[in-house]
Amino acid sequence: MSRIIVPTREAAPAPSQPLLDAVEKQLGVVPNLFRLLALSPAALQGFLGLSGSLAKALDVKTRERIALAVAQINGCDYCLSAHTYLGLNLAKIDGVEIALNRKGASSDAKANAAVAFAAKVTQTRGKVTNADLAAVREAGFSDAQIVEIIAVVAENVFTNLVNIVAKTEIDFPIVHTAEAA
Repeated sequence: MSRIIVPTREAAPAPSQPLLDAVEKQLGVVPNLFRLLALSPAALQGFLGLSGSLAKALDVKTRERIALAVAQINGCDYCLSAHTYLGLNLAKIDGVEIALNRKGASSDAKANAAVAFAAKVTQTRGKVTNADLAAVREAGFSDAQIVEIIAVVAENVFTNLVNIVAKTEIDFPIVHTAEAA
């Protein structure tokens, strides 16, 4: 059971309603995470703004791969479940690749550099080495894209923390971080 009550769609604060309408229009549903964030219209608007901006930066497969690695590292079953579903159905990532992503890796060389760097950023709380930066640059990522990778990590750490604190009820097919990747 959630430790922070997730409001029903109708009970969310009035300033959050147009934002939830936009989520429903885009996704066809309003997942529990968005209704939880709707308790704070400012938090929901900030999250949607960052998420929308990052959707125009890195491609969907890279963003989902990073989300899977970050959720696994942080032990967030809600986010791991959501991003496994999105990885399979939206980004069209196969199960073998998802298992690698959860380990901070990828079968694609360029994606591997991004996911490994994102995992390192998450594990070290940003205290990466010069060699870590060199590796992601050597794979073809610009400094702007490195900042975008870090932003995707931060976006996912935020949702991981919200869902871990709240113990948000998982409304996707359940995947547990404790299960072998």
